[in-house]
Amino acid sequence: MKRAFLSRVAASLALMLAAAPVTVQAEEPLVIHVGYAAIGVDNRPYAEGTSAATARAGEFLEKEFANDPNVKIEWTFFKGAGPAVNEGFANDQLDFAYQGDLPSLIGRANGLKTKYLLASGARKPLYLAVAKASGIKSIEDLKGRKIALQRGTNGHLAAIKILEAHGLKERDVQVVNLDSAGTVAALTSKDIDAAFGDTQLINLAAKGSADVIYTTKGDDPRFGRNAGVIGREAFIEAHPEITQRVVDAFVKAAQWSSDEPNRAALLELWHKSGTPVPILEEYFKGDALAYRNSPLIDDLLVSQYKEQGEKSKEFALIRRDVDLEGWFEPRYLNSAIERFGLQHFWQAYGADGKPVAS
Repeated sequence: MKRAFLSRVAASLALMLAAAPVTVQAEEPLVIHVGYAAIGVDNRPYAEGTSAATARAGEFLEKEFANDPNVKIEWTFFKGAGPAVNEGFANDQLDFAYQGDLPSLIGRANGLKTKYLLASGARKPLYLAVAKASGIKSIEDLKGRKIALQRGTNGHLAAIKILEAHGLKERDVQVVNLDSAGTVAALTSKDIDAAFGDTQLINLAAKGSADVIYTTKGDDPRFGRNAGVIGREAFIEAHPEITQRVVDAFVKAAQWSSDEPNRAALLELWHKSGTPVPILEEYFKGDALAYRNSPLIDDLLVSQYKEQGEKSKEFALIRRDVDLEGWFEPRYLNSAIERFGLQHFWQAYGADGKPVAS
């Protein structure tokens, strides 16, 4: 009888288990953390002037993974610019980021495990604006004056190179470390004499609150700034297929940003950052979109990063040599270009700055 009772209990338990709903633990979503070494006007989570800014404003990454419920995109814009991005990489809080040349080289020199995946915002011009009635007419007049720039950024390195070309060193001026918003306020109030920057200075001059007396546009291209999309090495190794799709999205953004019929729409898209469209028109005036928005890792770009590394050490911005061996990783970019049929869409340049024949 006892055996029969146990059999009935076992049968009842079996029926209960069969009727019970099966609980399947949901897969944890993969969050791709993307950083941007800048921030929009009034801390808006947008930027302008680069294909990476287009990728954000146009939601190119979000569209790439729209049919993947287990992949999420999370953007972070850094008021602290490139140095803040390095902190994000150091703490494994970022997987990819748009970053300028100097901070990415500093990160490389300090042992950050990253890869340079594609250019974005290469050959960006730098502007020098002076306060009204400052009496400054040329770069040589900056000696002894109070100058604003944001330390640790690619604008910092470009400014030092410009000063050097005009017989000045950084110690010949009084450097004030300010971000874009602080620079605008200080220049307007004349608490500083001059500042290096870009669209915020063009905008200030358009309002009559400052005078732009110099730009690298049309000058030696080596005075310009470079930037690109950097990836965390551990993420790339763990998720090569996801990395390829991220690069695909950035390349699509670069293609759209390089197509001249899209110029008006592009500037409107970048206007999400708070920068007025007329200022963006001036910023890109005379430049082909494909020249400024090329993602190519060509000989010119690589040579510029090597030179920037050498100059950074020379100017004591970096204490040790920067080893760039193996840092540039073009295979994801090259794969996207080939699959999208873009082999002849952008012009490659040699280390001498001259176009390379296809």
